[in-house]
Amino acid sequence: MHVEPHDPPEHLAELARTERRGKVARRLMAVRSAMLGRTARQVAAEVLLSDRQVRTRVARDHAEGTAGLVDRAGRGREGPLTPEQAARLVDRPRAGPTEADGGCAFAGADIRRILAEEFGVVRSLQPVYDLLHRRGFEPPRPRPRPPGADAAAQAAFKKVSPIGPPRSRPSGPASGPRSGSRMRPASARRAR
Repeated sequence: MHVEPHDPPEHLAELARTERRGKVARRLMAVRSAMLGRTARQVAAEVLLSDRQVRTRVARDHAEGTAGLVDRAGRGREGPLTPEQAARLVDRPRAGPTEADGGCAFAGADIRRILAEEFGVVRSLQPVYDLLHRRGFEPPRPRPRPPGADAAAQAAFKKVSPIGPPRSRPSGPASGPRSGSRMRPASARRAR
């Protein structure tokens, strides 16, 4: 297998040692091994890639140099929203709920409803939570106060309620073994 000598093998080994991404380090080592005259099958066994992946990475190294060994952007499925819709969706919870929304904070079900009504995108709850997380949102904490909450009654309750769990009484002096089972004195002799 022929490899264009963009970088010397020693430089590729140094790049692989300092590379944080394991995939890219293996690809660098694959190109290095191919440069040293090994076949695609031998290289594949060394760096835990398939023969085809080795040939693909060597071809990308021919065309683009070591920059071709990094995964390309834009792979995978497109999101459900256009960039403009995503910006509008981010602005919606940040502005806070309207009178029509009710409540004092948005939950995943509310965002799911907004996605369906305003953007025509239907998703289950987990993808909605994932979408919100990618946009920098976290679940609301602490839980919102109920609409008819009495702040004075809550403060009075906090003053009279105990701070922690009830304490148990200290136990008296221990008498005998505390293992939970008691042996009879004669039982040791019968075991012989």
